[in-house]
Amino acid sequence: MTLLDRVGTGPVALDTCVFIYFMEASREHLPALDPLFEKIDAGTLPAVTSSLTLLETLVVPYRMGDSDLAERYERLLTNSRGLTCEPIGNSHLQAAAMIRARTGVHTPDALQLATAIQAGCASFVTNDRRVPSLGRLDIIQIADCL
Repeated sequence: MTLLDRVGTGPVALDTCVFIYFMEASREHLPALDPLFEKIDAGTLPAVTSSLTLLETLVVPYRMGDSDLAERYERLLTNSRGLTCEPIGNSHLQAAAMIRARTGVHTPDALQLATAIQAGCASFVTNDRRVPSLGRLDIIQIADCL
């Protein structure tokens, strides 16, 4: 089953790694991600990520002094049709704390999951095997769809 089949009609939440693979044109992951981003860009698949993704994607470009890459990440995350970069508010922090308390997942993952749940997403795309299943949110591993 392809990634697009697994995601369905959305909305879908995307982990930080999804954007890194896409922007860096990962040959291994692009066959699964290109159709996903095409549907998001066409406005036919609503997608969400946390504003934490912006922080996480900018670290390496800033460290390398690559302002062009940093600007491309920022444009992708803040100006893409079909993609919402959700700001982290108190309700996200409280929900993330509850997820951490129940599962022991790391704070960044808890924030991403809380954002996905609060945005009403049906699935969360990642490549991190440590992300726990929460029952109400289908955790989709990119590696399983290649």
